[in-house]
Amino acid sequence: MASGADPDPRFTFANERTFLAWIRTSLALLAAGVGLEAFAGEALTPSLRHVLASGLLVAGASLALTAFSRWLRSERALREGRSLPGLGVAPVLAVGVALCGLAVVIGLVVAS
Repeated sequence: MASGADPDPRFTFANERTFLAWIRTSLALLAAGVGLEAFAGEALTPSLRHVLASGLLVAGASLALTAFSRWLRSERALREGRSLPGLGVAPVLAVGVALCGLAVVIGLVVAS
């Protein structure tokens, strides 16, 4: 990060805390995918369980990469005095988690 001037350390630390929050969310999605596959048993049909678990795992891995990319873009923007990038991934994540939860509820109702 040689370009631009050093930003106020408070902003750099805030950017880092935001990155770590996204990483925690990513880890939660990965844990949910593993947990769903490992512990759902016969509560869901195997095909639905595999699709949902795979979706959660892919979402978790993608979010970790997106978090790093956003951290890097934000750090550059801070150093160069530009506006910070938007939160483009947040609405996608919210809709994806809501759809996954809805699919689990429907799968549980149909299975019982």
